[in-house]
Amino acid sequence: MTAPGMPGRAVLAVAGFLAGVAVGLLAGFLHAVRTPVGGFSVPWGAVLALALVVVLVRAAVDLTRGRWTGWWAFSGWLVATIALSVEGPGGDLVISAGARPVAYLFGGVILGSAAASIPSRRTGGGPGPTA
Repeated sequence: MTAPGMPGRAVLAVAGFLAGVAVGLLAGFLHAVRTPVGGFSVPWGAVLALALVVVLVRAAVDLTRGRWTGWWAFSGWLVATIALSVEGPGGDLVISAGARPVAYLFGGVILGSAAASIPSRRTGGGPGPTA
């Protein structure tokens, strides 16, 4: 597979960014979901939201064999997350202050940027790794 030309790269960048925005919107509402188990509250929504971010970014990197699309997808997630963290006209917040939302924000930034930084496993024109 050859590298996409300039129009193809632009289309892939926009698609990655929009996918990141969609995942960011979904994860922004999903991160607060938790289930009480005994005396402890299990934050499975935050774990699932962070996993979605990592899967999106790694899929973008592996599908295009380049980290730049992963960075565009991560940027889309970041833009949506910041937009949900800002107080709306009615005073509502989707991602508010507190330990869990801050852990979600920092965890997403760390995991998303790490996922975008790792090179694609599929390099060159040959088949992927067999092991």
